[in-house]
This record gives sequence, structure tokens and C-alpha cells, in this order.
Amino acid sequence: MGKRVLLVDSDPQCNLTAYLVEESVVDDLLDNSDSDRGRTVWSALKPISDGTGDLRLVEPLERLPNVYLLPGDVRLAEFEQELGPMWSESFQRKVRGLRATTALSQLVDQTSRRLEIDFVFYDAGPNIGPLNRVILLDCDYFIVPAACDLFSIRAFKTLGHSLTNWITDWQTILDLAPTGTYLLPGTPSFLGYVPQRFKTYGGDVSSSYARYLPRMERGIESDVVTVLKRIDPRLVASENGPYDLGQIKDFGTVANASQVEGVPIRHVRAGNPNQREEAASAFLALARVIIERTRKDGK
Repeated sequence: MGKRVLLVDSDPQCNLTAYLVEESVVDDLLDNSDSDRGRTVWSALKPISDGTGDLRLVEPLERLPNVYLLPGDVRLAEFEQELGPMWSESFQRKVRGLRATTALSQLVDQTSRRLEIDFVFYDAGPNIGPLNRVILLDCDYFIVPAACDLFSIRAFKTLGHSLTNWITDWQTILDLAPTGTYLLPGTPSFLGYVPQRFKTYGGDVSSSYARYLPRMERGIESDVVTVLKRIDPRLVASENGPYDLGQIKDFGTVANASQVEGVPIRHVRAGNPNQREEAASAFLALARVIIERTRKDGK
């Protein structure tokens, strides 16, 4: 759709990087991430984590025209361990703590400005750890991908509770921070959720999808939307919904072919052509909704 996009693989499992980059290249990236020619997110953050210097900018990989990737790294797990005590130091107005807490944000911000990026997407792991805390507090918006099962629905309550604590704690840090310090925005607005990975049979959705979707909608409303509105109504992008951004079902072989062939789903050669077109249409519709809702919000 003509937008310049930066993908940030901030999950130590590196699944996004593995999906977009050939296996031999991923191995080379990980093997050399500690060296001067490292190009992963960890390569940029390492001097901050080690306390040996400033953030080191790395050149993103251009995977497609207008699509850039900051590759992930298993050693982000080590950086995450540092973020716990650094959060505590931020409350004590210590510059070291604030530098570590905001390092990933600074990397993404500087990279985005240089490449004139329109949209940044963080791929975060499914947890409420210190790394996801600084990621969410750096975002204008967040989207919740949710499988149609009981585990995802129960996780909404954990997400809402954690976000409430993170946002209010960060406001305290903002009030205490020394003047002139680089700081996270701290106001992630809920853009919506995406039901995903459900199966269809002869055009009909699975029984689990039909059973859990209403509960998912109620859970989003009560455990995320209502909780965030208590802090600030502006933390929910669409005041009265709908919060369902689009539905991404299980596209099976087409998704696998996309990874094997190293091309977007709409360009794969293998698999069912109808399934390919259906998948491409679903993601295009999702992109349009995201662009339209963020445009309305003016961020």
C-alpha cells in the first residue's frame, strides 16, 4: 500500500527473522552478532547491556521494497535479564537505568527517522516480561493476536493488569526523570485484536471458533478496554469499537510455502491458488484497517 515498514524482531526466539531470512543467513547473523560486524538487535544493544559504550546503530535488512527488518537474536534474553534491575534504577533517577530501559526505543527511533519509516511493527514474545514492558511503552498502539481458545481468553486479564501497572509506574518515572533524558512515550493505545489460526471446513468455521469468539469479545471489552479506559480513555483508539481488526484463519500449506519460497503469500507458487488469494485478501484488509484507524487517531 506504499508505506515504508520497519519490522523489529524483539522476540528472543527469532521466529520473524527465521520466517523472512534464509536459514544460512540467520545462522551467520547469530554467529556474528557479538562482533563489530553484527547486524542484529542485540548487536546494537550490546554496548549498553555490557556498560561499555553507547548504542551502536545497525543497518536493517531490506527484505522487500519498502520493508526493512531489524533481525532478532537469542541473546535478547540476556538483555531482558538486565532490564529488571534497570527498571528499578529508573525509579531512583539513575541515568544508567534510563539508558538501558530506553535503548531499544532509541535504536528503532533513529533507524525509523533515517529510513523515513511510516509504520514500525514489533514482534514480541507471548509473555509479560521486562522486554515486552519497554516495547509496549514505546508503542503508539498495540494489537493483540489471539487464538480461539481458552488460554488466549484467560491471558487478556493478565495483559490488562500488567499494562495498567506498567503505564502508571512509567508515569511516576516520567515525573522523576532528569530534564533532557530520552524517555518512552508510555501511552500505548489499544488498536484492536485479531482472531487467528482457526480452521474452516467447507466454508464453515470450526466449533471451537464459534464457541470462543463471543467469549473473546467479552474478555477484550472487560479485561483490556475497560481497564485501560479507567486510566485514560485515550488509551483505547476506538472508543466504542469494533475492536476486531480482521480475522486471520489457518492458511496451512500456503503459509508454509511462503516461508520456504521466501516470498509474500500472494506470490507463492505452491499450494492452493484459491487459498493463496484468500490469504492475501485477508492480510490486505487487515493492513487497510490499521492504516485507516491510525490515520483517524492522528499519530
